[in-house]
Amino acid sequence: MRARPYHPSVRVGPSAYPGPMLTLTQALHDQIVAHARADHPDEACGIVAGPAGSDRPERFVPMLNAARSPTFYEFDSMDLLKLYRELDDRDEEPVIVYHSHTATEAYPSRTDVTYANEPNAHYVLVSTADTDGAGPFQFRSFRIVDGEITEEDVRLVAEYPAAD
Repeated sequence: MRARPYHPSVRVGPSAYPGPMLTLTQALHDQIVAHARADHPDEACGIVAGPAGSDRPERFVPMLNAARSPTFYEFDSMDLLKLYRELDDRDEEPVIVYHSHTATEAYPSRTDVTYANEPNAHYVLVSTADTDGAGPFQFRSFRIVDGEITEEDVRLVAEYPAAD
């Protein structure tokens, strides 16, 4: 699998992008980026949970990278078990599964694709390396289903519309 060149995918406000899209608040975006920067040079990882079936990321859940590695991330199995029990109790699911790349662009590696086991989740990658000269980080979102990677636009909002 060959990585495509990076192109900015974060938008603010309405988007005319016709494909799949992740919408999240600026505050959640900033928390993910801050976690990636804080754990550098190791990869950071975590999820953003939301109400089951909503596709609405609401609750930031940073996780410990049990691998403590700059090239690989792994959720601790006991932490993951505890997380999934908590998600079940709260009627939530992982809306975003995120991690950082510390030396490469924000594009899923073969290993990332192999471990992508949440078909409804958005897989967010944050690169803390300046691999393209565009700045200190890249923030990109993907859908990964049955080994197929689809990049999606990211729309940042100040807050979500009120539920009806």
